[in-house]
Amino acid sequence: MEPLAVVFGVCGAIWGLVCDRIGARWPAHEDGSVRHVDWRTPVVAIFGAVALAAVPIRFGDAAERALFGAVFSAMVLLIATDLDQRLLPDELNLPLIALGAVVLLWGGDTLVNRQPAWLAIAAAIAVPMLLYVLSIPFGEGALGVGDVKFLAGIGLLVGSVRLVLAVFAGALLSGVVIAALLVARRITLKSYIPFGPFLIIGAVWAVLLPASS
Repeated sequence: MEPLAVVFGVCGAIWGLVCDRIGARWPAHEDGSVRHVDWRTPVVAIFGAVALAAVPIRFGDAAERALFGAVFSAMVLLIATDLDQRLLPDELNLPLIALGAVVLLWGGDTLVNRQPAWLAIAAAIAVPMLLYVLSIPFGEGALGVGDVKFLAGIGLLVGSVRLVLAVFAGALLSGVVIAALLVARRITLKSYIPFGPFLIIGAVWAVLLPASS
């Protein structure tokens, strides 16, 4: 592993620990409580380390490394808030949407592959809305508005194909994790499992896929 990846990884782990503490406090809980360090703390730290370490491995340009370092850092904070509060805040989602829109208006392509802007925009609208409609029979909260906004931003950033792959990867990972937790009797069929963290992990994986022409 190249030295820069190690530096990014260490910074990602530290940032993950910070994000866990931020997520325990922000947005403020209604009862004013602050969660203590628990299993979520190492999960966010490990995610931060792996995601950030992958940036200099996947991207060779300094500007791209800075950009995706910032995007992945936002995703680390998003996964922290969702694990703690089942919430993907607008303060993080909306800038991702704005960044994707600016990139498309400026360059006409998504950040990681050459795809017409209209196709990325169509996917960013259609895929989240379709998933939201399909989630309605499963009850309120099966797919939150924050999840929809996050997917819209990711669609603008990575395009239609990678957005679909991100959703597929997130759904597959969630199925494996939920099945494992059911077998271990850590949850029941009535337990609420936030889908956001799986979508975020799927989005990071989709970004890291090899570049396409």
